[in-house]
Amino acid sequence: MINIIQKRKYAYIFSIVTTVVSIGALFVWGLNTGIDFKGGTLMEVRFALEETPTTTQVQETLRPIELKSLTVQPTENKGVILRYLASNEEANSKVLQALTSLDPGITQVRTDFVGGSVSSQITKNAVTGTLVSIIAIALFIAYAFRGVRGKVNSYEYGIGAVIALAHDIVITLGVFAFLGHYYGVEVGVPFIAALLTILGYSVNDTIVVYDRIRENLSRSSQKEDFETVVNRSLNETLGRSVNTSMTVIITLIAIVLFGGESIKYFGVALLTGVAFGTYSSIFVSSALLVTRYTMKQRKSN
Repeated sequence: MINIIQKRKYAYIFSIVTTVVSIGALFVWGLNTGIDFKGGTLMEVRFALEETPTTTQVQETLRPIELKSLTVQPTENKGVILRYLASNEEANSKVLQALTSLDPGITQVRTDFVGGSVSSQITKNAVTGTLVSIIAIALFIAYAFRGVRGKVNSYEYGIGAVIALAHDIVITLGVFAFLGHYYGVEVGVPFIAALLTILGYSVNDTIVVYDRIRENLSRSSQKEDFETVVNRSLNETLGRSVNTSMTVIITLIAIVLFGGESIKYFGVALLTGVAFGTYSSIFVSSALLVTRYTMKQRKSN
């Protein structure tokens, strides 16, 4: 049996260091937000050529215009959707003029402007959705583990899970602050979807561990130490957690490497969150229960 809980101080040190570094990166660099949060232009065009220009060709053609936050997404029927920060007719005219050099018969299907008010609403919804999800998860866990035997109350299970979730989200944000500063990686609505997916995946793994702890507490004798029960529960679920996570991680690596530019960093966000979510479910959330139990024991003595 692996002594996971007994070595929890090393996990705490690693988690604290990575969390502090991530928070520092967010304060110093911040996230490199795209048009979903800043506003900009969405333009859809359709080519008349038999062979539609590739994404790389379109990007190279538009490079002299120096559009900020440019993304190129191919669509059906020889179409392409362009997104960029500029939101004026002069920039749109330059874009169409440049694309005409690729295909004189190009057709402008639509041009939509994303204003600042829409962007601020998206930001507000993203923050609200994340916070509401975390609070709802904490309340659900507190309800699900009501009546659990031992000196750790059900709401403390919820608090432990929320701390682990916050740990996963903050580190993922820190990674993207680094990527945005050094590699120009932008975050948009898909990134928020990735964060919410991470919340669901991470808490799922944590609940599996918590449920095994509850089962072992109900079967164990009163004399058996709480720390021993938790450590045994972790060892019993360790194989399941690692195997499940590895199948997801392998798939996400394939998405990052071969999925294309449009979903590459969505995969990177999920990959980071799933990896740290698995780590926190094993080394953080359950360890916090033992630490809380130890604090109560010291007070009672």
